[in-house]
Amino acid sequence: MDVTIGDDGDRRALAYPALVGRPEPGDTVLLNTTALAMGLGTGGYAMVVAVPDRLPPDPTGPGHLVKARYSPLQATVLGVDEQDSPHHALLADADSLTGMPVIIADLHSALPPILAGLLGDRPGTRVVYVMPDGGALPAWFSRTAARLREADALAATITVGQAFGGDLEAVTLHTGLLAARLVLGAEVAIVAQGPGNLGTGTRWGFSGVGAGEAVNAVSVLSGRPVASLRVSEGDERGRHHGVSHHSLTAYGRVALARAEVPVPELGGPFGERVAAQAAALGDRHDLVPVGVTGLQDVLTAAEQDWCVRMSTMGRSLDEDLAYFLTAAAAGRHTATLLA
Repeated sequence: MDVTIGDDGDRRALAYPALVGRPEPGDTVLLNTTALAMGLGTGGYAMVVAVPDRLPPDPTGPGHLVKARYSPLQATVLGVDEQDSPHHALLADADSLTGMPVIIADLHSALPPILAGLLGDRPGTRVVYVMPDGGALPAWFSRTAARLREADALAATITVGQAFGGDLEAVTLHTGLLAARLVLGAEVAIVAQGPGNLGTGTRWGFSGVGAGEAVNAVSVLSGRPVASLRVSEGDERGRHHGVSHHSLTAYGRVALARAEVPVPELGGPFGERVAAQAAALGDRHDLVPVGVTGLQDVLTAAEQDWCVRMSTMGRSLDEDLAYFLTAAAAGRHTATLLA
């Protein structure tokens, strides 16, 4: 929607009707303009906090799980794992993913290429996206996830932790993964934060550190963790060129359980560099070379068929092909794990 902000003129704004009601033309709205003031590339909208003259009705339930807790926009949802849920009995003592592969990635932008690589080799696979709270909290913010649902590339989204707005809600990543398997019948789950990755240029200060914790969660639940590397040939920052330090830290330091790490066979000097950097993870994880022949065509077709633009940090498929091939290789490898 468009809003007029005093002397600043017209700006883009975003409202979540489930939280603030549905603004109509001519309404006065209360805005949070922090993202505009910071010039954020992801989420650079004014956020509608309220429509003061027409407040939404009070929530009536069901559910008593509060997300975005103790913030002005805290929301009450029905958790798939809470006592009022029809699935509570199923999840009460649930303790195993029964070997389900779970692909783990750092950035939200890895979601489409992972799916392209997986579904390109194994069409019809039932995939559930489990979104933790490292980036955007509302799943509604992700146009990518919505379009993937519309294209039947994703079966559902589960939001966990403080994230909300998925098809199902869960208190923790653990119950979110169990719900993906036992409630939604997922054959594969993908864990990646929502839009809006946060990094500080320090070893530990980045939201993607949760990827390492996700490996641990999958392992303790008897799943099969597949750790997708973050690789870039287009990023000018040295810490992200080749295999990102995010992957090396999350998988090399935070992940205490063993995972399968697909290493794309990119070829040439850059491919050799990626393989050498990934080798640092070989003591802790199982490195799996994966060919990428044909994956560029698969990615291009997915963009067109799903109406989802492949983009990471503002770079397109052509501008950072290695990033997308690496994520797609994780999907391709996972297709081989399914009977």
